Amino acid sequence: MSAQSIYKVVFHHQGQVVELYARQVGQGNLFGFVEVEGLIFGTRTTLVVDPGEENLKSEFGEAKRIYLPLHAVIRIDEVEHEGVARIREVKEGGGEVKPFPVPIYTPRGPKE
Repeated sequence: MSAQSIYKVVFHHQGQVVELYARQVGQGNLFGFVEVEGLIFGTRTTLVVDPGEENLKSEFGEAKRIYLPLHAVIRIDEVEHEGVARIREVKEGGGEVKPFPVPIYTPRGPKE
């Protein structure tokens, strides 16, 4: 592995599965969130432009760091080289990716 780690982060976002590459991933200071910093997008040296990656770059490219809810994260891998950021639709009813069940906390009323 190189001295500079690269992470592939796969997560749910608005009914889609998003795959991004980043230089740093950690727990962060916000409870229940994963902090992703230093997003990596493909270079524009080639003539072929991937519209999916361009959409992701326009949405997340200006962010210094993003905080992902822990229950939205599917997978985080440490990889050797960055790849192409992708976004794909979740198949309805029996798709391959299932989110973790989210616990439901109900607020307690005032003690009587």
